Amino acid sequence: MFWFRRLSLLGALLAALVIVLGAWVRLTDAGLGCPDWPGCYGHVYPQVHHQFGKAWHEMIHRYFAASLVIIISSLLVWAFWRRKDRDQPLAAVGLLFAVVCLQAALGALTVTLLLKPLIVTAHLLGGLTTLGLLWWLSLEPERRALSAREAGLRKFALAGLIVLIVQIALGGWTSTNYAAVACPDLPTCQRSWWPHMDYRDAFVLWRGLDIDYEGGVLANSARVAIHFTHRLGALATGLTLMSLSILTLLRAQGSSLRFAGLLLLSAVVLQISIGIATVHWGVPLGLATLHNAGAALLVVSMVWLLRALWPAPSIDMLPLSRGERTQ
Repeated sequence: MFWFRRLSLLGALLAALVIVLGAWVRLTDAGLGCPDWPGCYGHVYPQVHHQFGKAWHEMIHRYFAASLVIIISSLLVWAFWRRKDRDQPLAAVGLLFAVVCLQAALGALTVTLLLKPLIVTAHLLGGLTTLGLLWWLSLEPERRALSAREAGLRKFALAGLIVLIVQIALGGWTSTNYAAVACPDLPTCQRSWWPHMDYRDAFVLWRGLDIDYEGGVLANSARVAIHFTHRLGALATGLTLMSLSILTLLRAQGSSLRFAGLLLLSAVVLQISIGIATVHWGVPLGLATLHNAGAALLVVSMVWLLRALWPAPSIDMLPLSRGERTQ
C-alpha cells in the first residue's frame, strides 16, 4: 500500500493543479480558446494563426488533465490486481474512475455548450470530488478505536461537508455567471445592506442551447443576487466549519484528529481572508485564482477530518478468511 498511497498523493497534487489551472483558464476568458475537444482547431497543440495565447491556456489545462486520467487509470488497474488484499480499497477507486470519466464528458460539454454555467459549475464540483477521493486514498487510516466524544463528531462532520459542497457550488455559480464584481464594496453590497436583487433570473439553471455565456448573459440585478447569496453562504459555511474545527480540537484524543481540526480551522480563516481581499482589490487574477485554490484546501481539510473520524478497524478485529480459519 505504500506505493499505492504515494501514487494517490501524486494524483491529488496533480488534481489540485488542474483545478487551479481550470480557474486560471476561466478567469482569463480562455474557456473557448479552443472551440473543439479534445484537440485545438483539429490539432494536438495550438497553431500560431489561432487565438494563440488563450488556446495555450486551455490546452495546458487539458494536458495536465490527461496526465491525471493516466494516473487514475493506473490506480484502477493496481487496485483490481491487488483486490484480494485486505487493505486495498477497490470501490473507492472504481468511483474515482467513474468520476474522472464524467469529468472528461463535462470538459467536452463545457466547450461545445459555450461555457454554460450549469456545466462549468458541475465540472468544478467534479474536479474537487476527484481531488477529495484521491486525497482519501493517499491517507493511511489510523487503527485505533475512537472515544464516544470523538465518534460523536461524525454527524457534525458530514453536515459540514454538505454545507461546504453547497457553498462551493455557489462559488462556481458566481464565477461562471461573472458575478464576482457585482458587489465591489464590503461589508455592504452596492452601498446597501440589502441591495436590489433579481432572484427570479439569478438561479435559472438551463436557458436552452446555442447561447454564448462568455462574459455572462445576466443583468446586474441578477448578478448581485448571486454574489450576495454567495456572501451569505460564506458566512454560514465559515461559522459551521469553524465550530466543527474548534469542537474537534476540544474533543480530539489522537494527534491525527487534532491536526485535522487545526488544518480545517486554518483553511477556513485563510479562505475567508482571500475572499475579503479579492473583493477589496477588485477581483485581481492572482487572488481570484488563489480563491479556487483555497476551496481545494478546504476539501482536503474536510477529507482529512473525515478520514480521521473513520479509522480502519484493527487487524485483530478483522474477520478471518476461509483459508485462515482452517489453519
